[in-house]
This record gives sequence, C-alpha cells and structure tokens, in this order.
Amino acid sequence: MTEDRTSRIRSYLERAFQPDHLDIVDDSRSHAGHQHDGGGHFFVTIRSGQFEGRSTVERHRMVYGALKEMMPDHIHALGIKALSPGESA
Repeated sequence: MTEDRTSRIRSYLERAFQPDHLDIVDDSRSHAGHQHDGGGHFFVTIRSGQFEGRSTVERHRMVYGALKEMMPDHIHALGIKALSPGESA
C-alpha cells in the first residue's frame, strides 16, 4: 500500500512539474498509532523550473494542488521542500 502511494505521488508530481530532482520519503511508520484516517505521512523535495519566481507559499499550494486527489485519504501529512533550478536541496 505504501509503495503504491509513493508511486502515485511520484507520478502526479512528475506529470505536473517535470522536476529535475524529486525525492519522496514515506515517514508513515514513525507515526504509527496516531489517530487519522489512514493516510500516510510523506516528505517531498522537488526542484522544478515552474517554481522560479514563486514564493514558498505559492510553491506549496502548487504541490498540494497537484496531489489534491490523494488528500486526505492517501496523504494525511505532507512536508514540502520545493526549489527552483538555482536552489539546492
């Protein structure tokens, strides 16, 4: 199930942003036992030209928008580091 969610996240983000860097960490295990609706906890680092000139808030909104079909059923919590090509992870 977790691998499937990670693959879906990757697919949505690659389709939306054509990133030159994408790293997805599933942190769901460290939150085992927390009360929520079964969605996982993920951290995404993504670098794309589409983030150039955008604020952090705008970048996060873009990522949330790309993943909206997965929230909240498949993604309960999402940490985001969204970078433009000139920025390093």
